[in-house]
Amino acid sequence: MRGNIEEGLFEEEVIRFEHYKLLVDKGQAPVRVDRFLTDKLARATRNQVQNAIDAGTVQINGKPTKANYKLKPGDLITVMLEEPPQEFELIPEEMPLDIIYEDEVLLVVNKPAGMVVHPGFGNWTGTLVNGLAYHFNQLPELPGSSGRPGLVHRIDKDTSGILVIAKSEKAMTALAKQFFDHTIERTYTALVWGEPAEDQGTIDAPIGRHAKNRKVMDIFPDGEQGKRAVTHWQVLKRLRYVSLLQCNLETGRTHQIRAHMKYLGHPLFNDAMYGGDKVRKGTQFSKYKTFIKNCFELMPRQALHAQSLGFIHPVSREFVHFETPLPEDMEEVVRRWENYLKFND
Repeated sequence: MRGNIEEGLFEEEVIRFEHYKLLVDKGQAPVRVDRFLTDKLARATRNQVQNAIDAGTVQINGKPTKANYKLKPGDLITVMLEEPPQEFELIPEEMPLDIIYEDEVLLVVNKPAGMVVHPGFGNWTGTLVNGLAYHFNQLPELPGSSGRPGLVHRIDKDTSGILVIAKSEKAMTALAKQFFDHTIERTYTALVWGEPAEDQGTIDAPIGRHAKNRKVMDIFPDGEQGKRAVTHWQVLKRLRYVSLLQCNLETGRTHQIRAHMKYLGHPLFNDAMYGGDKVRKGTQFSKYKTFIKNCFELMPRQALHAQSLGFIHPVSREFVHFETPLPEDMEEVVRRWENYLKFND
């Protein structure tokens, strides 16, 4: 079972670290990238290099490549892998943590929007894990989760809300199994563009990485690619041009709610990655456009908050439930929409 748990631990997102960066010499003759890397990287076999390319972890000039790509002088090759380089060192940093609950085996924290969960390429410091490393003397890690001590799940940088952190190996294993079995209760609040035709529904559509943009997740409704992803949603409040939704995750894929809402035709408000950072519903009047611009400036992120989390406590074996209110920026945007409708009926 351990192998299965480890495989499912971080299904929500795959973070990769830069291991190699190579600049092709001016005098380099045309050569396939897989052959080039096999020659350049110590202890790397041709098969390993080709598998890395197929997984999208090898990029040429910032874009995923194919094994038969012929290198040109000046090409910049980067190899990104899931584990951090060996020289990676977690630096404890003192920072304020919004701790909701803590006992001898776990901690529940409310992460603010804008904070990266754990160190990675471009964000080696200032992350939640750096703060946790300072708060604790030591946190456990399961195999395959190097650089992510205590974490059994995560949320995006610009998503706010609840995270649970394990303080012991026993707690981490118990929580990881619950995430793997999809028995964790996770509720998100989202502000989306438009008004769904129904008051509630379920999206059951596989999610996988976009063929051209590996940072974006895509929907594969026929199931030919991706992993099964299920989101249950219901309307909490209709605000004419936007709606406040409650989303319950049955699975936890990367960007699941963000990708599913776009697929539903109601992208998250101000979600730049999935097309929600422009006027999607409403009028063309300048007053309305100014109102939207002001809302975007007030909340410069996707309108998504991890509202609550429920699970079986690893020690007491009792069901525990934690909840946080909407953060100020998201609450204020909803309030402004309510006022806009009140004075523009």
